[in-house]
Amino acid sequence: MKKTILVVALLLGGLMFQKASAQLRVSFKVNIATQPVWGPVGYDHVEYYYMPDIDAYYYVPTRQYIYLQRGRWIFASSLPSRYHYNINTGYKVVINERTPYRHPETYRVKYASYKGRHDQEIIRNSHDSRYFENRNHPEHNKWRQSQAHGNGDQHRH
Repeated sequence: MKKTILVVALLLGGLMFQKASAQLRVSFKVNIATQPVWGPVGYDHVEYYYMPDIDAYYYVPTRQYIYLQRGRWIFASSLPSRYHYNINTGYKVVINERTPYRHPETYRVKYASYKGRHDQEIIRNSHDSRYFENRNHPEHNKWRQSQAHGNGDQHRH
């Protein structure tokens, strides 16, 4: 009897693990349409951008910048003018980890070599049609019209 219970428990545990694994895979969503047009191309999903030039972060889901001020992390919809940072040309590193700003030294060291780089293609300048879904992309209106007329691949290069 004990062996039967053990076998049933193992089978149920295995089924629950498979279901949990399937749910975990589904929870990773594509968020191309909500990424800012100044974000770098090549990422289907982005949680944070780290900007090594100013040692600050941007959290995509809430559209907030995260920066240090007097030893505290500030969350704001824009950067203070003291940064003098060009968001379109400054290098952004994609970080898909929880609260990376809580481990700032890790990212300062890891991405120090990206400071001063301005060679990153951004979404706004991309001709890849998957970015046209973003309502702030210059090709968005044409893309929307082509979707309405059933020509979804019209802009694919």
